[in-house]
Amino acid sequence: MIGLLDDAARARMDAAIDRSLQRLEQRAARLGEAAIALAAAATAATSDGKRLRPALVVASYRAFVGHADASSEVDHDAIWDIAAALELLHSAFVVHDDLIDRDLERRGIPNVSGRFRTRAQAFGATPEQSATVGDAAAVLAGDLLLFEASRLVADADVDHATRRALFEIIDDAILVSAVGELADVEHAARADYPDTDALLDAAHDKTAAYSFEAPLLAGAVMAGASDAARTQLSLAAADLGLAFQLVDDLIGTFGSRSQAGRAPGADLREAKRTPLIALARDTAAWPRVSSALAVAHTGPIAVRRAQKELEASGARDDLVALIDDRLRRARTRAASPLLPAAAVALLAEVAGTIERRIP
Repeated sequence: MIGLLDDAARARMDAAIDRSLQRLEQRAARLGEAAIALAAAATAATSDGKRLRPALVVASYRAFVGHADASSEVDHDAIWDIAAALELLHSAFVVHDDLIDRDLERRGIPNVSGRFRTRAQAFGATPEQSATVGDAAAVLAGDLLLFEASRLVADADVDHATRRALFEIIDDAILVSAVGELADVEHAARADYPDTDALLDAAHDKTAAYSFEAPLLAGAVMAGASDAARTQLSLAAADLGLAFQLVDDLIGTFGSRSQAGRAPGADLREAKRTPLIALARDTAAWPRVSSALAVAHTGPIAVRRAQKELEASGARDDLVALIDDRLRRARTRAASPLLPAAAVALLAEVAGTIERRIP
C-alpha cells in the first residue's frame, strides 16, 4: 500500500498526523505528569503504522479530482487533515481492540495498557490494580484519539455540505465497526459455533467499513464525486475490505512473524473463531481439526499440527477461493463507467496489493 502516494504527499500526510498529535501532547503538558504519559501513549499508538487509511483518502481524492500524478502542492489543503483523521480513527480502534483482546503489546513493544501497567507497578500497585490502570488508560487514550479524529473534520477548511458528508462517513464507520467488534467478541463467547455467514459479516463490519469504505469515500467526497459514483465506489470498497480482513485471518493463522507482527499462529493460540475455522467446520475433517485446535495454545508444535490439519481439510484453499471471489467482484464493480479511469486504476492496484499479501 506504500506505493499509493509519492514521497512529497506522504510527507504532507505524516506532517498533518504529527501536528494533531503534537497538539494533544501540548495541551496535556499543563495537566501534569499522568496526562503527559497518557498523551505520549496515544501518540506512540499512532506511530510506526503502515498508514494505509490516510493514503487511501489522498489517493481516492486525486483519482476523482483528476490529477492522480500531480504534485502534492496542488491538492486541497484540507485533504491532509481529513487523511490524518482517518489514521487517528484507526489508532483509536487499535487501542480499544488491544484492550478487548487483553493484549499488552503491539508490534513487539508495550501498547497503552502495557505501558500503564508498568507505570502502575512502579508506584507500588498490585498486579490487579496495575491491570485496572492499564485498562483505564487504554479506554481513555482511545477516546482521546476518537475525539481528535472528529475535531480534525470539524475544523477542516471545507464547505458545510462536504463536512456533513464527511461526518456521515465517519459516523457510519464508527457504528459499523463497533457492531462488528462486538459480534466478534460474542462469537468467541458462544457455546455453539457461529455459522460462516455470521463470521463473514463480523469480519466485514470490524474492518471494511473504516479501513476501505470510509477513506475511499472521504477522498471522493473531497473531490466532489457524484452520489452515484460514491455508491459504486462503496460497493467495490466493501469487497476489498472483506478480502483484506480474510487475508489477515490467513496471516494470523499461517503467516510468518514478519507478516503478522507477532508469533506465528497467534490466532490459533488465541482460539479465534474466524471464517477460516468455520470453513473447516463444514468439512469431514472437522473432528481432527477441532482436536488440534483444542491444544494449539500449548506451544509451537501444537500450532504447527493445527496448521497442517487446517490445510489438509481444504479450509485454507476454500478461504483463498473466497478472497479471490471478493477481489474479482471488486474489480468488476470498479470497472463501472460511473468511476473515472484513475479511480478504476486505484482500486485495481489496491486489489493487487491485497492479493500479494496472501501467505
